[in-house]
Amino acid sequence: MPGLEHSLDHRYKFPLLVRCASVVWFAVWFPVYWRYWGVQNFLHVCDITVILTCAALFWSSPLLLSSQAVASILTDLLWDLDAGWRLFSSHNLVGGTEYMWDAHYPLWVRLLSLFHIVWPILLLCALRRTGYDRRGFALQSSITAVAIIASRFTNPSLNINFAFRAPIGNRSWGPAPVHVALMWLGFVLVIYLPTHLLLAKLFLARARRDQAT
Repeated sequence: MPGLEHSLDHRYKFPLLVRCASVVWFAVWFPVYWRYWGVQNFLHVCDITVILTCAALFWSSPLLLSSQAVASILTDLLWDLDAGWRLFSSHNLVGGTEYMWDAHYPLWVRLLSLFHIVWPILLLCALRRTGYDRRGFALQSSITAVAIIASRFTNPSLNINFAFRAPIGNRSWGPAPVHVALMWLGFVLVIYLPTHLLLAKLFLARARRDQAT
């Protein structure tokens, strides 16, 4: 992976406790999700984020952490908002959390998805240690392109990463290549780019303050 060697600079090494915690979480979360949701579930961008964040914490990689911050912070906040809205109003606001109320799955399995609440905080805390690598935006954009294309080969009823139906209008926008391209652009321009610009500005300002002191 380009630039990964640089991102493994030992100055950024996380404490052993953090690295072990990432392994323990992955060892619990991954087989449970595989058992109850199926292997195709790991094509979801949010679940790819869990896998790569655990890897980034274990290997202390600012590049991987930055890419997953770009992917996760806004989408997880939307997930939190939708779940909270459903909890208090019995209706979804944007969708995507309906499975949390599906009694076909054990409650403890569904509660594992509450990682969406913790993940933005975890990633921001990690970036405070490593700084933000601006290459994360391009890396995550590439990861999402692969994920959406692969999702097109799954069951259409699952609509993983909106590969078959858009979140707005619940319909396909043109032939498959056009729809996939439009969904990818939606991720990149609506979610990733604003997050990237915010993180770059936030951590650049922090770096300048650190240099001043």
